[in-house]
Amino acid sequence: MSESGVSGAEALPDVKRLFQGSPVLCDGAMGTMLYARGVFINRSYDELNLSQPDLVREVHAEYLQAGAEVVETNTFGANAFRLEHYGLRDKVREINLAGVNLARQAVNQIRDKQASEAFVAGAIGPLGVRLEPLGKVGLDEARAAFAEQIAALAGGGPGIGVDLLSIETMTSLTEAEQAIIAAREVAPGLPVIVMVTVDEDGNCLDGSSAETAARRLTAAGADAIGCNCSSGPATVLSVIERMRPLTSLPLAAMPNAGIPRAVEGRTIYLTSPEYMASFTRKLVKAGASLVGGCCGTTPSYTRAMRGALRALDAMESGAGVMERRVESAESAAKVSPPPLAERSKLGSMIASGEFVSMVEIVPPKGIDCSKEIEGARILHRLGVDVINVPDSPRASARMSAQSLCVQIQQNVGIETILHYTCRDRNVLSIQSDLLGASSIGLKNILCLTGDPPKLGNYPDATAVFDVDAIGLVNIVRNLNCGLDIGKNSIGESTGCAIAVAANPGVPDIEQELRRFAYKVEAGAEFAITQPVFDLRLLEEFLKRIESFRIPVIAGIWPLTSLRNAEFMKNDLRLAVPDEIMTRMAAASSPEAARAEGVRIAQEMLEEARPMVQGVQVSAPFGKEKYLAAARVLGLAESGV
Repeated sequence: MSESGVSGAEALPDVKRLFQGSPVLCDGAMGTMLYARGVFINRSYDELNLSQPDLVREVHAEYLQAGAEVVETNTFGANAFRLEHYGLRDKVREINLAGVNLARQAVNQIRDKQASEAFVAGAIGPLGVRLEPLGKVGLDEARAAFAEQIAALAGGGPGIGVDLLSIETMTSLTEAEQAIIAAREVAPGLPVIVMVTVDEDGNCLDGSSAETAARRLTAAGADAIGCNCSSGPATVLSVIERMRPLTSLPLAAMPNAGIPRAVEGRTIYLTSPEYMASFTRKLVKAGASLVGGCCGTTPSYTRAMRGALRALDAMESGAGVMERRVESAESAAKVSPPPLAERSKLGSMIASGEFVSMVEIVPPKGIDCSKEIEGARILHRLGVDVINVPDSPRASARMSAQSLCVQIQQNVGIETILHYTCRDRNVLSIQSDLLGASSIGLKNILCLTGDPPKLGNYPDATAVFDVDAIGLVNIVRNLNCGLDIGKNSIGESTGCAIAVAANPGVPDIEQELRRFAYKVEAGAEFAITQPVFDLRLLEEFLKRIESFRIPVIAGIWPLTSLRNAEFMKNDLRLAVPDEIMTRMAAASSPEAARAEGVRIAQEMLEEARPMVQGVQVSAPFGKEKYLAAARVLGLAESGV
């Protein structure tokens, strides 16, 4: 018995929960991390368990801190055949035992510090030799080699040996089957995950189809099957989709970060953490429940994937499964939020169908916002309804949007709408900010995912992305119902009007429509579009959202020059018709170009007015920008 009176086995988390269908986040690449720390690729990475244990333990700790629930031992190549190449044939047991011990130390440490649950998986890779009939190694020899490694990984019992086995990157189904047989003989109580690696067509490297792999691995007795490594997340997704109809087992998906490229003598994986996170959601929706990364992925990928899973969980628990949300809310003293018309002036205008005019004012890069406040005062005097304040757009470092909103409302008396991004905040900070914003009178919230830091001036800054815009909408809606994310009562409603962004001109419009529908389902009450220069795209977008329509405010921005139009079209990837490009190119001077930009915006507003419930204008025209924005809205007598 332990000092607390609970036996060690009883105190251990139950590994069975990993196989019950809920998404589980596994770690990423070990080799990539060791290589980045200067370990040459011509040595045995498994042997580092003995010679550089601190290095290996640190990698495990980083993945756990990034949110991994399962870490794999550094034993991918720790079998007799592979270790023999390095003269380490007699170190199989020692290296594997050390690998388990290092992972277990990291897991125990994170459990003690953060009270979080994590598991150790014994990593088992291919033997690195050809088996009969294509090679000279017999099936019995292969099985014996796997058994030797598995016995070491399992040694010591629960809480000392591994919690489960991960047989991965298998190029041959026959070899994978021998590994499963060995696991069942040597460690019959351990759950076994088996993953194949495939070519770009989604077929195993021995020529077997994904469908064949699903059938054979299921029949062989695996507890979960799937695909890892391969040529990236898109390929692995296709394999998961092909496997799902042919097995009832949990599916595992752990792609690498795309196809590597040689850059200045180093092997670089170019797929971003954000891209991997987007596929994490797709993999779960396709049926995978165990997700993680392989070659090229790092803790930054794990962190992004964790955010994707939390966003998915927020969407499903908060919006997708209405019954569960209602049941949870009732048990947590849910309150009814005020009607939209009573939350703010903007909410009242939206609720009554009035046409809304808003102008964007970007926070300054310093601490002096007197020019911005004076601009808001001019716009208020001219009749603009709301000031729209971005949150560090393009991932730039500026005064906080919350601060500028408060100062504008206090000094000018015009209402603001606060852009709020998930990029820089975890779920605790998000709730704190939103509670504080509500308490000081910021009642209009535009929920955004946020631009990745790599787009800004500080590309090495770390993004958070605990949730995306969909999850953020759900958080705000819960707060409006008097509940925090744990469904605990906060006493009263925050009473915020919830806005979301939409982009009618995005290349992948189907994905945009799906996400917009999720936002509406999560609780969005109105939308503001990205700048629209092609009204045909706006009209088509509005038609496509008729079944889940909420009030839409169109972003119509006057162009300042041909260069500005080219930036919108090429850098921001917005659809700018050739006709507009021609008109901007024909302007004879900078002043004429600005005037032409205003005329184009006025024409677009006139045509769009019957389709939408408002307009947002941003006019980067120097000291005259506020009058220019008001003129687009038909509110200013002055010229540009």
